[in-house]
Amino acid sequence: MSDIVNPAAAPLGPTRTPEFEKRLAQRYRAERNFRRLGLSAVVFSVAVLVFLLGNMLINGVAGFQRAELTFTVDFAESGVSGDATSLTAPSAVQTLEMQGLPEIVQFYGEQTLGADGAEQLSPDAWRDVAAALSADPAMITRKQTFALPATSALAAGLEGEGAPDMQALAARLSKEGKLEKNWDWGFLARSDATSPQAVGIWGALKGSILTMLVTLALAFPIGVLSALYLEEYAPRNRWTDLIEVSINNLAAVPSIIFGLLGLAVFLTLFPNLRSAPLIGGMTLALMTMPVIVISGRNAIKAVPPSIRDGALAIGASPVQVVFHHVLPLALPGMLTGTIIGMARALGETAPLLLIGMRAFVATPPDGFTSPATVLPMQIFLWSDEIDRGFVERTSAAIIVLLVFLLAMNGLAIYLRNKFEKRW
Repeated sequence: MSDIVNPAAAPLGPTRTPEFEKRLAQRYRAERNFRRLGLSAVVFSVAVLVFLLGNMLINGVAGFQRAELTFTVDFAESGVSGDATSLTAPSAVQTLEMQGLPEIVQFYGEQTLGADGAEQLSPDAWRDVAAALSADPAMITRKQTFALPATSALAAGLEGEGAPDMQALAARLSKEGKLEKNWDWGFLARSDATSPQAVGIWGALKGSILTMLVTLALAFPIGVLSALYLEEYAPRNRWTDLIEVSINNLAAVPSIIFGLLGLAVFLTLFPNLRSAPLIGGMTLALMTMPVIVISGRNAIKAVPPSIRDGALAIGASPVQVVFHHVLPLALPGMLTGTIIGMARALGETAPLLLIGMRAFVATPPDGFTSPATVLPMQIFLWSDEIDRGFVERTSAAIIVLLVFLLAMNGLAIYLRNKFEKRW
């Protein structure tokens, strides 16, 4: 018994051997490398985002401007007549055109700018004068100075591009203070046109708003109710498994397939509504619905079973449990899926190409059944133009699209946070 060695009294060997120190150093080194890689990825992503936004802002700022020629029109001696009633009537533009307003604007332009300068007035510049007269009929009795859009050729000459004679003319008029680039707030109020000096974004923006309203009105309630049924009421059998697999597959289907479906179904049922926001919204709703269903089911699964048990214990019916307790708690998660789906739908062009929303639309849509286009399609069409002036307008349209997207997402996030409940 005396030969038994007490383990507590035995000498302990070194715990931090060279091999241990080497492995520990390797782990620390791997951790530092991983942190550097993660930081590098974040920095690279931020750099790319800053470059993209910076490039869009630099070009987009110029897109919110246009080259304008400045001269004065003396309406008192021009022979144009009219009173407040006639100048504010819906037919005021036609009345002024019959009185020779285009020729009058051209005449005073030649007096101030010279014949060569007046030739570079935009063909529809007189319409801006007519709009000003309709807004202020008292102008008909006095002189008024206008800044009217120039042609694309003169605008390019002001930028130092285009034909040498246009560059020389632009330099002369700019030196005389008769040609300059001004902020074009009308860009936000006009629709598409053939000249970059006359285009606007309002027609496409209104088309996007109407299309998104139809998409949201169809996709959100149907998606939420589908998620509730599949998660709370549907029996677990082969058919529901097939439905779940189909929904998951639909969420990954290329968007152009939904465009083919809209072309084959909706335009067959409603052939007179081609390129209408109603058809576009129905097509995008098909594409958005699977995303809402999947996110909705995940949000419902995240609600603790104790919520259901507690509601049933105090006498709530199964329907009351779902709609009074489960749905309000799952709603923020459902709104998250809706944000993702709507953001994707807002930027889509492929499905809308197939249903005709790439048409040239010179007037804003009057309603859900009027011909329209959307912002991504308008950007696509302008980017394909030869005139360089459309490059700046394209960047400006992208900025409007990003602002619209941020506003839409901001509203959805606000609603999500408002309805969010903690347990």
